[in-house]
Amino acid sequence: MSIDPPLLQVLVVEDDLGDVALVESAFAEHSIASQLHHVTDGGEALSFLRREAPYDHVPRPDLILLDLNMPRVDGRQALVQIKTDDDLKSIPTIVFTTSSADSDVIASYTAHANAYVTKPIDLDDFDRVVIEIRNFYGHTAALPRRTSDEPTT
Repeated sequence: MSIDPPLLQVLVVEDDLGDVALVESAFAEHSIASQLHHVTDGGEALSFLRREAPYDHVPRPDLILLDLNMPRVDGRQALVQIKTDDDLKSIPTIVFTTSSADSDVIASYTAHANAYVTKPIDLDDFDRVVIEIRNFYGHTAALPRRTSDEPTT
């Protein structure tokens, strides 16, 4: 009897619903069992990650795809909060954004992003890049083990 690998839990922090649909499509087209969760800004992402209402029963993500340019709390602010929080900083966080500005790249790595990926404009390239991220984190990289999906109290 084989044991199925656990679902790859992915938090997509993105305000562009078209980009969310493309990411969902790329993750759906493969043998890597995954569950995507979506929030539209950094404030929601922090609530999700900290399991604050209404996210008090969500699983801890194995991977975060984080856009930079969003309303309310942008990805830059969220990244700093994630990577300075002892409970969250071990979650691999990929900045996935349209910005290719050197200042954003430098600031993201300074804030301890695990990778910085500029979203391709071409749909086929977009799909390819997301599949590469999915394959790397779903097959190649060793991820921190989730000890529990139960909220901490």
